[in-house]
Amino acid sequence: MRRGEVKDIALQRVWRLFELAEEVHRRSPELADRYVDLARRVAMRCRVRLPRPLRRRFCHRCGRFLAPGVNCRVRLTGGGSSHVAITCLSCGHVHRIPLT
Repeated sequence: MRRGEVKDIALQRVWRLFELAEEVHRRSPELADRYVDLARRVAMRCRVRLPRPLRRRFCHRCGRFLAPGVNCRVRLTGGGSSHVAITCLSCGHVHRIPLT
């Protein structure tokens, strides 16, 4: 198999694992965290960069799947440097996304 085909398959699996994590999160948060961990391992092994929407769906410190209003808090900040702040309620890590 060519390198491009491997990357395409890996990216499809990563997307599917995140979809499964979103579906199962309400019933079993531990399983959702496991799906996220597997997706990250697949991406790292195949050297595939996670797409931006998926990078914002897990905590970069503790690795938990983030569901807004359930285990993370999303806030908009104003002022000179406005950004979106996503706070993980498990470990307290704040992920800031600048607004342009």
